[in-house]
This record gives sequence, C-alpha cells and structure tokens, in this order.
Amino acid sequence: MMSSAPPPAPAAGAGDDDMESLPLAASSDYASVASTFDPLLSSASASASASASASASVASPRSPPPRAAYMLSSTSSSSFVDPPSYADATGAGSSSPRSASSPASASPRSARAAASEYALLAVSDPETEAEPAATSLVPGSAPTYVSYLVTSVRRGDPAQRRHAVRRRFRDFVTLADRLAEAFRGHFVPPRPDKNTVESQVMQKDEFVAQRRAALERYLWRLAEHPAIGSSDELRVFLQAEGKMPLPGSTDVASRMLDGAARLPRQLIAGEEAVAAPQDVVQPAKGGRDLLRIFKELKQSVVTDWGGVKPPLVEEDREFLEKKEKLQEWEQQLTGASQQAEALVKAQQDMGETMGALGLAFVRLTKLETEEAMYDSQRMRAAESRRVATAAVKASRACRDLNAQTVKYLDTLHEHLSIMLSVHTAFSDRASALLTVQTLMSDLASLQSRIEKLEAASSKIFGGDRTRIRKVEELRETIRATEDAKFCALREYERIKENNRSELQRLDRERKEDILVMLKGFVTSQAAYAEKIVDGWETVAEETSGYSRGTNNMPSYMD
Repeated sequence: MMSSAPPPAPAAGAGDDDMESLPLAASSDYASVASTFDPLLSSASASASASASASASVASPRSPPPRAAYMLSSTSSSSFVDPPSYADATGAGSSSPRSASSPASASPRSARAAASEYALLAVSDPETEAEPAATSLVPGSAPTYVSYLVTSVRRGDPAQRRHAVRRRFRDFVTLADRLAEAFRGHFVPPRPDKNTVESQVMQKDEFVAQRRAALERYLWRLAEHPAIGSSDELRVFLQAEGKMPLPGSTDVASRMLDGAARLPRQLIAGEEAVAAPQDVVQPAKGGRDLLRIFKELKQSVVTDWGGVKPPLVEEDREFLEKKEKLQEWEQQLTGASQQAEALVKAQQDMGETMGALGLAFVRLTKLETEEAMYDSQRMRAAESRRVATAAVKASRACRDLNAQTVKYLDTLHEHLSIMLSVHTAFSDRASALLTVQTLMSDLASLQSRIEKLEAASSKIFGGDRTRIRKVEELRETIRATEDAKFCALREYERIKENNRSELQRLDRERKEDILVMLKGFVTSQAAYAEKIVDGWETVAEETSGYSRGTNNMPSYMD
C-alpha cells in the first residue's frame, strides 16, 4: 500500500498548477448539496395532479392560475435561473392579466381584461350546502352541493361597490343557457363541463379547487367579450341576491311535455299551427313546438337528400371560405396542441432525469469523501460535487422552463376551446337559415292549396262556400306565416352580422395571441438554454485541470 502523500508532480505543461489549485470538498459541502436537492427530487416525483391541486388551493382569488392544460406541477423560483417573461425581454413590466390591483401588462389578454366592464371578478370560498328537504326522499338525508362566493367590482364605479353573491354550478349552467339564447351568432365562451366522472374519481378538495379556478376563468372570458361583458344577463348573475331562478326555457323536460301536449291540437284542430314571431327567433330544437321540429326536419331531409334546392341558400362566399379555413385551422391547432403536450412531457422527463443524475452524483461524492485515502480521491470527489451541483441546477432550470412553456403554449388550448364557440355560432346560423327555408316552403305550400281550392270552387255555380271559407282561413294563415318569416329572416340577418363581426374579432385576437405566444416561447427557450449552457461551461472550466492531469496520474491499487 502506498502512502497518502500527493503523487509526484507531472511534467511541465501537463496542467499541474490547475490540478494543485482545485479545492478539496468537506463533507459538510456534500450535505448542503444533498439537502438542496432532496426537496427537488421529492417534488419531481410527486404526481402531476397533486401538484396542480396544491397550486389551485393557494391561488389568489383575484388572479386565477393559468389553465393546467398540460398538468404541470408548479415550481419555486430557482437561484440558478429566474424564469424570464416576454414582458421582461421586451422591457415592459410584468403583471397578472387578471389582477385588479395591478396595472395591465403588455399581453393582449390582459389588455382585453383591462378594457372590460369589471375591475374585479373572483370565485372563492367554496361551501358545502344541503339541498332543500323537499328534494330528499329519505328524511335527514338531503343531498348536498357546493356553492361559491362570486365577487365583482364594476370598472368606473366611483363608489367601487363590491358585490358578493353565492352561486352554485347549476347557476353557471343557467347563465350559459341564457347567454346562448340572447347572443345567437356570437362566439360565446363555453362554460366549464360538469365532469361527473372526475368528481367521483378525484379528491373532493382537489376537484372543488379546479372547478373554482375554471369558473373564475369562465367569468373573465365573459367579461372580456365585447358584447357579453356589458350585458344585463351577466350583470344580474353577478349582482342579484338570492338563488338564481331556473327559467322555463331551460327546463328541457317541461318543454318536451308542453310540445307533446300541443301537437294533437296542432295536427287535428290546426291550433297554433304557425309559430309565433317571438318563437321563430329561437331554435326549434328546444322542444316546445314539436310540429315545427318535424317541419324543419322534413325541410332538412328534402334539401340534403332529396336534391331539391331550397328557396333560400347560403350565398355568402366570404363566409363559406372563412368557415373552410377555420376548419383547417382547427385541424392544425389540434396537432400543434398535441405536440405542445409532448414537448412539456419531454421537458419534464428531462428535468426529472437530470435531477436523478444529480442525486446519484451527490451520493457518489459522499461515498468518495468518506472513504478517501488519497488526495487524488478527494480531488475526484470535488469534481463529482461540481457535476452534481450543476445537474441539480440544470434540473431546476428544466422545471422552470417547463412552467414557462406551459404559460405560453397554453394559448393553443385556449384557441382550441374557442372553436367550440365558433361551431355553436355557425350552428345558430344554419338553424336560423333552416327556419327561414321552412317558413318559405310553408308559404309556397299554402299558396298552392289556395290555388287548388279556388280552381275547384270556380267549377261550381255560385262558388263553394266551404272552400271559400277555407281559402280565407288559409289566407289568414299566410299572413301569420309572413309575419313569422319576416321575424325569422331578420333574426337570420342579425346572426349573419354577429358572425361577421365575431370572425373579424377572432382573426385580430388570434394574430395578437399567437404572436405573443411565439415571442414568449422563443425568448424563454433561448434564455434557459443559455443559462444551462453557462452552468455546464463553468463546470467544464473548473474540471479542465483535473481532466488534463489524469493522463499522467498513476493507478492506485488497494
């Protein structure tokens, strides 16, 4: 066994000065690295759903957390790299787009929020309440539901009055139904899904926290809409005290029963055979007028399968071209969204793998230090410690980079969800057109019946009083149908105008959002890549002396 003295100095030029200048690590240094890394490893190994729940539970009610589109756990700030934002890169101050207490940032979304009618929208304080006893079949076992405190402050209110009302999820559903009826042809932001399966699988607190954040984001989307944000429907929802009543128009069961009760009278006695003007401005699929549903279904079949050209067709070439382009955009957006999820998963795996590598080097360094008998072993342990520290910092950088990636690429998911609203608005347009086509076909059919009755009556001397009376009834029906057609045609034109303005707004916002997304994504990727490279280059310089000296170092045998 050889002595523990340092090995003979290598020849000149072999890097002896660099090797002699390397600091020897004490065991306390390795302990500090390990203590720094252990929380990182435990955080990286936690499930993504638990991390998302923790983020949602501590989120500020004023500013909802970013949508967890990729289920990425939140990360703390790293001493190695501070996550850059696009606003920082361009010299603008950063702030939350949802925060009422902070100025608007440079992002288009925050600018739209700042231009909305409301300075504050918050959904907080979930509470479990019992349903009324009358709804329970078993005494003392009434079902429960969760209500949320909805707080709002209107922008420009001199008194800055804060309205706070309690709403349950059913109230949000009622609001969405009312907006769908009142704003046909608009791109009404879709409400959060009920997610019955998730409510049974997930932990209750986690599910409630995610729903709270989703409902708050939904209210902000409504407030940012140029037409809905100032609507009475939204104002009543945010300010009216007490329970939200369920309107009859949203009670599907009662609508179907009413329609079934009216159908025999419409078919046999001809009662209410023509839809009222206030009814034709709403889609027939509601179920209150089954005869109208059957007529429009027949018209649709004749047009689509019978090869009969309807009296009115969609002739807006510009709209048809934009509709086709939006379908292509949705397909490309779906592919980009899937690749974004794959990128987030890859970056998350990279961070976890780099963290595991750092931990392995920490343990290796500790072992080398505790059992070191030669200075060369201590030097090797010092280099391992540097590599371990760099790997830990690189792991943190990957996790912080992933958070920035989710922040910017979530725009893809946002616009993909907007396409649901686009399809609904286009469906409103098609439904209104079908109503006009059906009424015009009814008018043609009524006119044809009148001509036949008049021809048959003319063959009888003095006329047929029964046929003449029937002709008068048909003429009265024609007048009512003409009024309904006028209202339906006006509603169709209104929906067309809404589609036109919404398409222009969508095109403008899409360009703004995608530009900010790309700039922010590229900026964060470049900044983090540079930081990670700088860290490894520093390690390479610190270990260069040891690397050059290993060729001239003798082997030691135990």
